[in-house]
Amino acid sequence: MAELTTVLADDHSIIRDGIRGMLGRIQTDTGHRFSIVGEASDGIQAIGLVRKHRPDLVILDVSMPLAGGAEVLIELRRWSPQSRVVIFTGIEINSKIAELDRLGVDGILYKGDDSTDITAMIRRIVAGTRVICPYYQNVLDQTAEAETLTKRELQVLNLIVAGHSTPEIAHILNISPNTVVRHRSSLMAKTGTRKTAALIAYALRENLADLPADT
Repeated sequence: MAELTTVLADDHSIIRDGIRGMLGRIQTDTGHRFSIVGEASDGIQAIGLVRKHRPDLVILDVSMPLAGGAEVLIELRRWSPQSRVVIFTGIEINSKIAELDRLGVDGILYKGDDSTDITAMIRRIVAGTRVICPYYQNVLDQTAEAETLTKRELQVLNLIVAGHSTPEIAHILNISPNTVVRHRSSLMAKTGTRKTAALIAYALRENLADLPADT
């Protein structure tokens, strides 16, 4: 039975316990045995363990004390480029998930999924397949749509976030109110929102409303 050295990194011990249990179930029906060589409760510890052990597999939360997200991932790749890195998280910030995807992780798994589905995805990752769980694949699809916003849509969005009404936006951009309404509808469709408050919240969360509203 092949042994896979593994580092678990999550600031909640109950989550690490759950992952350890899942890995134990996986090794009973595959040709791999997971050997836990270290557990980290913060980002600095995670980097140190990976630097020390150069493990085959790292299962990593991205919302941990001291260091997290892309910062930790970049350091892991620096010290152990051959390690397979699986993000196991519950974050709901689309831009962060998109960033992790661009950095080339081997898997992104959602803590809210059923343990049976999670173990099945880990099996596929161990077998060499890159896996994005359905929940976060949907997030990435939505983010891709949001990234296709036109310059004019971004201008309208910025003015909506600033609290301007449809007539005010039309005056500022020198376009008709009907055109503003069409842009607003397009923005909601692309961001998956239905109300102005939700659109504003999405724009702020995803840093989409930071461009100047020049004409």
